[in-house]
Amino acid sequence: MPRKEQGWVTFQTSEDERKILEEFCEQSQRTKTEILRELVRSLNQHSSAPILPSIQQEKQEDIYTQKPDIESSIQRKSLKVSSRNILKGVVKRVVYGAVNSEVTLEIIHKVELTSIITRASAEDLELSEGKEAYAVIKSNDIVIARE
Repeated sequence: MPRKEQGWVTFQTSEDERKILEEFCEQSQRTKTEILRELVRSLNQHSSAPILPSIQQEKQEDIYTQKPDIESSIQRKSLKVSSRNILKGVVKRVVYGAVNSEVTLEIIHKVELTSIITRASAEDLELSEGKEAYAVIKSNDIVIARE
């Protein structure tokens, strides 16, 4: 089946444009596919406004460039993570147990990830429905099964 029929979108860019996209991916810790999908989805919402920040706007916080924060007693610091699979989402639900909590993030419409973390961690992160959070996935292998 041709790529076009599979939903692939391809286009040519200049070397400068590719560098901008690659730097943006590195800064936001997101893949090109994630950024471009979000860009396309946002076209209806931002039809007259620029979607990606310009070089002059880089210093402003933007939904594409926010990084996870870690709180210290003195100040907030940006958290850098070695894992390459970082997915931004919105907390859909938190089910608190005696020891562990089940946290479900909606990454994009109808795509959810659920994780079991300690109750103490969920409380420390102040997780509640509607708050933004990140799923950080570190795995050496992915198992695929089929009946």
